[in-house]
Amino acid sequence: MTYDFTVDEPTRELATRVRSFIDATVIPHETVLSSASHGMPDELRSELQAAARAAGVFAPTAPVEYGGLGLDHRAISVILEESGRSLLGPAAMNCSAPDEGNILLLEKVATTEQKADYLAPLCAGTIRSCFAMTEPSPGAGADPEMLSTTATRDGDDWVINGRKWFITGAQGAGFSIVMAKTEAGATMFLVDGDNPGMRVERSLHTMDVSFSGGHGYVVFEDCRVPADRVLGQVDEGFRYAQVRLGPARLTHCMRWLGAARRAHEVAVGYAARRPMFGATLGELGMAQQMIADNEIDIAASRALIWQAAWALDQGKPARQETSIAKTFVAEAAFRVTDRAMQLCGGSGIIDELPIARIYQDMRPFRIYDGPSEVHRWSIARRSVRHAEAGRLPGDWM
Repeated sequence: MTYDFTVDEPTRELATRVRSFIDATVIPHETVLSSASHGMPDELRSELQAAARAAGVFAPTAPVEYGGLGLDHRAISVILEESGRSLLGPAAMNCSAPDEGNILLLEKVATTEQKADYLAPLCAGTIRSCFAMTEPSPGAGADPEMLSTTATRDGDDWVINGRKWFITGAQGAGFSIVMAKTEAGATMFLVDGDNPGMRVERSLHTMDVSFSGGHGYVVFEDCRVPADRVLGQVDEGFRYAQVRLGPARLTHCMRWLGAARRAHEVAVGYAARRPMFGATLGELGMAQQMIADNEIDIAASRALIWQAAWALDQGKPARQETSIAKTFVAEAAFRVTDRAMQLCGGSGIIDELPIARIYQDMRPFRIYDGPSEVHRWSIARRSVRHAEAGRLPGDWM
């Protein structure tokens, strides 16, 4: 199998503009994360999004007809890595989770009317959204088949009852895409943020703080939704979830790789300047090993992301490629950030450098969008199935 990893000149030029935008416009505002409970204030978000539009870097994953840049997955890999160099960067450019994944899902599944009501304002950045699937035990988490939230027909409406948690962006979201159990499967519903049957009971106090709206505990009590707010077909929710989940976990990898790369850049700069034992820190063997291991993890992560992005651009499901990338990048990016912190010593654990904040926000990524252990299980199952079918275990293309 031949992969095309060529980065064309327009993408290179855009990546350069994104890097300049992040460095000059976004990074100076990172101090808000020291006092914010979750994400940046709405006023700052609006200000930075306006600046992103002016710089021509706004909404890189959104369709052109809705004001986005309409990039393919390979170009997105380059651009979102650059956006992730600041924890505020993706929100400033309107390519952060969960909105970015919801844009993709709505583009592919929503009706014309639903696109006008939900996709258009989401692409414009005038509203935020959330994706409500994960539930407290014993409901759906890593195992979606344990879905316990229900939706039942009542005349021309559907009535949703259940509880969700770790719903990123729930507080202040304009709408939610809600997964609920229906008679013969699961169904997705578009629920407006002001629906009286849906409430954010509380925000969870998690160790990460960079996501706008935090991670909410959401309750649905006789939440009435008209039939025209069903997203896609009834009972086909799990199939539609695959449209979103694979690409969305890959874009997470892109953004977190950018954050890890920023931590590494800061650490290498520190090592090059820090006098120690008659030389600089960067000239000492143990420090050089950590720097080299970071370079290896960054290069390997990028290669796996680009491979999965190429497969998606070919129209393949890319479930194996995105699972491999998610597992490796989540752990490699954390290793990179941990080594960067170690290289910087005491300076690495205070807020005068960005490493500590990146470290704290990155750790949950090994759990979000599927824990590494669940992805390993899925990867192994596919490999065994292919072996049983007489194919080489790694030959899934």
